[in-house]
Amino acid sequence: MKIKLLMMLAVVGLAAVPLWFGLASTDVQAQAGKDYAVGDRLAKPAPKTAGGFRTITFDDLMPADWDPNAIFKQLDMESLKDNDPRAMEVMAKIKQAWEAAPVVPALNGQKIRMAGFLVRLEGDDKHIREFLLVPYFGACVHVPPPPANQVVHVIPDQPVPVGPDMGAVWVSGTMRLAASKTDLGDAGYRIAAVKVEPYLE
Repeated sequence: MKIKLLMMLAVVGLAAVPLWFGLASTDVQAQAGKDYAVGDRLAKPAPKTAGGFRTITFDDLMPADWDPNAIFKQLDMESLKDNDPRAMEVMAKIKQAWEAAPVVPALNGQKIRMAGFLVRLEGDDKHIREFLLVPYFGACVHVPPPPANQVVHVIPDQPVPVGPDMGAVWVSGTMRLAASKTDLGDAGYRIAAVKVEPYLE
């Protein structure tokens, strides 16, 4: 596939496909002062309950019967060339599929704890009032956003002190099925967070 076409498809996230599927990403252990690379994911935590909050991962946000590869099986992208008018149609189909990615109804109202990377939405130079929680470093900022069911809109009950850009955090709170559209990406879930803390394990 030509470079120009890859750049066009990156606008809707196709170039990020290997990242969120884990094909080109690396599970990493958070360490103080660690520098992450685009595509890095946090190591999966062991299932447990802490303080009444059940630990889950981004994999738990996808329905078991949902095939994230389905849209790509329907598209013949290898045959597309630069300036092919079908490229825009391909981009529209991928974007539509990712925005409509299904959520898991059983998670609604659950008290959960999960780790991810913070993408600031609202705040000032000292505090963050709203943010997106995403599964890999660079999502929504350095590369396009993942499907909506892999993005969580977090609203802390208290503003969070500003930390490193795209810092790794633990979020504890009540999960809701609530679609959000933001300038940085669509979210399929929302968490009313009672605790946001650095990821150090």
